[in-house]
Amino acid sequence: MTRIECVLDSKCWLGEGPTWHADGRALYWTDVPARKLHRWHPVTGEHKVWPTPEMVTSIGIRRKGGLIVASLSGIDFFDTRTGEITRFATPEESKPKNRSNDGKCDRQGRFWYGTMMNNLAEDGSELPITGNTGGLYRIDPDGRVAQFEDALGIANTFAWSPDKRTMYFGDTFDAIYAYDFDATAGRVSNRRVFAKADTATYGFGDGSTIDAEGCLWNCRWDGGCIIRWTPDGKMDQVIKMPCRRVTSCIFGGPDLGTLYVTTVTYGFSPVELAEQKNAGGIFALDVGVKGLPDGEFAG
Repeated sequence: MTRIECVLDSKCWLGEGPTWHADGRALYWTDVPARKLHRWHPVTGEHKVWPTPEMVTSIGIRRKGGLIVASLSGIDFFDTRTGEITRFATPEESKPKNRSNDGKCDRQGRFWYGTMMNNLAEDGSELPITGNTGGLYRIDPDGRVAQFEDALGIANTFAWSPDKRTMYFGDTFDAIYAYDFDATAGRVSNRRVFAKADTATYGFGDGSTIDAEGCLWNCRWDGGCIIRWTPDGKMDQVIKMPCRRVTSCIFGGPDLGTLYVTTVTYGFSPVELAEQKNAGGIFALDVGVKGLPDGEFAG
């Protein structure tokens, strides 16, 4: 059986975007509607929380130091020494009803992220999604922006195969897709359905990460589980979690041998939360395989 442990009972409203910083030996993640960034050192147990002026939905490490983050209305740099946040790009300035969602850096130093119709009010309450208005974007180190998809429902999942020839990306309303990936040019093509699961049984596809064997680990919102998909799109493992809403995961630790998972307290009644011990916490799983290092933003 897979060992599952809540290593930090952080009680996040909506934990998302886990990112491992190898040099800093730290895990970063965001509590989206709470407008908070978290950093936790597994060895020392140090846990730091920064407030942010806007919701932050996803995170990448910057080679120059600090973070690149997808905020509610654009892409920002976050200085972890001072807590200062600086706007870098605003790809969807003409779409004020949208917000950022999932994102990640490729191994060439570019930041990819997706958007969706904003479903979170200022007080964190849920707003209806009435249209597929999201897009898929690439942010280059010099600030240039390229768009590759539109008419998306909820943009989720960013991962690249070990050979850098395939990019995985998904729409929670539909499926996880595979694209041919041109690592040099930073372009995707030939979109096809990679993985799709019965939502009544497995919930909806949320954030993902890749392992060293090229398998995709996908967290399932309202499914209470994580699915491992093989490179040919076959369901290989289903790991049941003690929380119903499992949002994203990343391999971390000194040898990238621990799968860290974010969860939420969002949308549950007190009775439902009482049945989900440590909901909103950070979980660590020993899944018997190691991950691959994420890319870092080159700008």
